[in-house]
Formats: sequence, structure tokens, C-alpha cells
Amino acid sequence: MPDFVWRAANAAGKIEQGRFGAPSSAAALRRLREQGLTPLQLEPADQESSRHPTISDAGLAAPSPRRKRSGPVNADDVLALTSELAIMLRSGVALDAALRLLISMAHKPSVAALSQEILESVKGGAPLSRALAAHRETFGDFYINMVHAGEISGQLSGVFDRLVEHMESRKALRDNIISATIYPLILLIVAVLSLVAMLGFVVPQFEKLFLDMGDALPLPTRMVMGLGQVFTQYGLVLGALAVVFAVLVRRWARTAPGRRWLQTRMLRLPILGQLTLRYQLTLFSRSLGTLLTNGVSVLVALHIASETVGNVVVRDALSKLGPVVKGGGKMVQAVAAAGIFEPLAVSLIRVGEETGNMGPLMLELANVLNREVETGIKRLLALLEPVLILVLGILIGAIIVSILLGILSINDLAA
Repeated sequence: MPDFVWRAANAAGKIEQGRFGAPSSAAALRRLREQGLTPLQLEPADQESSRHPTISDAGLAAPSPRRKRSGPVNADDVLALTSELAIMLRSGVALDAALRLLISMAHKPSVAALSQEILESVKGGAPLSRALAAHRETFGDFYINMVHAGEISGQLSGVFDRLVEHMESRKALRDNIISATIYPLILLIVAVLSLVAMLGFVVPQFEKLFLDMGDALPLPTRMVMGLGQVFTQYGLVLGALAVVFAVLVRRWARTAPGRRWLQTRMLRLPILGQLTLRYQLTLFSRSLGTLLTNGVSVLVALHIASETVGNVVVRDALSKLGPVVKGGGKMVQAVAAAGIFEPLAVSLIRVGEETGNMGPLMLELANVLNREVETGIKRLLALLEPVLILVLGILIGAIIVSILLGILSINDLAA
């Protein structure tokens, strides 16, 4: 097993170096990344020279020309790419060398192809923001404008650090919401499967027993037997119709009128609507604060931050802030007129506008809203879980009681 000499940057941007054995250079790179290190140089020990080798010396730059883009680059890929690029730039690695290293470390062909295209644009003399703009659907206006602001201010490394922080905050909020809904979703699936088992397999077993009793059966027993017959005879048809209905609703929800109708109704729900609004305002506040902190103009920042909001109703309300500010009005007046911000948000924006400290205060507002969203979700799920269990228990209990009533009625007739 050959030995490899390596230099790498840790999460704090400090350079570490060492030597270990590995079956191949790919395995050595994988081992470094598993240790939370970003490789800056890697070469076999027998090729070590007295000078500090560069990334190109390590043979990590050129990906195979047969590497083809095999799928889309998702948000997690962009976050990983941004994090690694931030560490390398913070460690003093040149941009083109960092991009070469990203190509060699890419775990997906599509990421390698994307990094290669960006590198070629940069080598051709284009600034990084313009190279990223060619892939606007992947990075988005927020990302590109942040990089452009970093290029103008000469703080590209710091901008990438803030991009990582911003993207990790959004990912953490999204992951918390998904994790919190897993258990209620499991309960709902168990409830549906339990009802299917009871109506499709348990209830039909008693049908022969109650067959000759007719109207002598109690009403609850006759209703349950009827449901069981419908389920056994038409269950597959009903299931197919439910799937077709779900597909049609999903397609309709992707259209502009369908999306607006559903999102409008979502905002009107008693508890969930308020949580949805706060979540959307969290995205807006964090994006706006990050952009303003990095020198993006207010009008551009308002436009980009509004586009990061997914709910079209909230986005329409936020899109009215820019014209008011452009016309010479104060942002706090536009925010108050929008009717979707709480008094705390209006007060923070007023203070930020008066002190010229809008960026940090918007980030603080995002943190406050983020905590409120997480607390609200926990409370909602704490209420939802026992409700689901109670409903499931009532439904199954009602079926069992109906069957027992039928059995007792048989005993009464026999007596």
C-alpha cells in the first residue's frame, strides 16, 4: 500500500499536513474528506519534493473527459460545493486552483461538469459571478448577487462563508420541519392501514355469521357490514380512483391558479396558516439581511429576497415594498401597509432604517421568526399526535363494538 503526503484545510481554515497509506489517491482523498478536511495537495510519498507542491502538481485537477453530466445538481450539492470553496478561499488557495480541486473531489459527474464549466469561464477572463450566471437555474439570483457583491468589495472569501451560513440555516429549518412531520405521518399511515385491515379482512369474517339475521342486527353492525362489503367488492376500484384523483390534484396544484388557490387557503388555516406565514417571512428576512450586509443595494435586495419566498400570496405582498422605496417612501411604511408583518418586525425595520443598520436587524428578525416557527411546529405536533391516536382508537373501537353488538344480538335471539 503506497504512502501519500497531504496538505489540507480544516473547517476553521487552518492548514494541516501529514502522511498515511492508502490503496489509491481516490481512497486517500475520501479518507481526508471523512475526517472533515478539504484537500489542498496530495501526492505519493516517493514524489515528494522539497518545495510545497501545488494543487496542479498533485494531479487532482483534470477530470476524465469521459465524465458526463448524469443528473441535476441539487441544493445539497450546491451547499457542499460552496462550503468546500469557502474553506479553500479562506486558506488562501487561488480561485482557479480551488475550482480544479472541486472538480477532482466531485462525488457526482454532474457536479464535476458544472465546476468544469465554471472553471473554463473563469479562465476565459469572466468574473466568477458571470460564470455562475450561466447556471442561474442552479444557483439563483441571491447566490449570484452575493458573489458579485463580494467581487466588488474584495471580500469573496467572507461572502462564501456567509453564503454557507445562510444556506445551512435554511437547510436546518427545512430539515427540522421534515423531521418533525415524520412521526405524525407514520401515525396517519398506520391509521389508514389499520382501517384497511379491519374493513378488508376482519369484518368480512363475521359476514356469514350475521347473514341470516337481516334487520335484526343493530344499526351500527349493519353499517359496518355494509362498509366491509363495499370495501371488499370495490376496494381496488376505489383505490385506483383515489390515486387518479391525487394525481389530478397534484397537477392542478402545479398550475398558477391551483397554486394560488391552495396557498391562499393554507394561509387562512387557524394555526398552520400563521406558521406558514412566519416561515415565508423567515426566508425573506434572512435573504434580505444577508444581501444588505454584503453591500447589495436595497432595491435589488428587496427584489431578490421576495423571489426566495415560495408562497405566491406572500410574494405578491412583498413585491410591493420595492416600488414604495423606489418612489422615495420609507420601507417601514410599506411593510406596515403590507399587513403581513407582526409589530415586532415593523419595529425592527423602523430601527434599522433610522440607524442605517438594516442588514443585521433583518438577520436578527429571521432568527426570532425561525425560533417561533420551530416552537409553533413542536406545539402543533404535540397536539396532532394524540388527536391522531385518539381518532384511530375511536374508529377501530367503533368497528369492534359494532361487531360485539351483533354477536350479543345473536345470543339474545337464541335465548
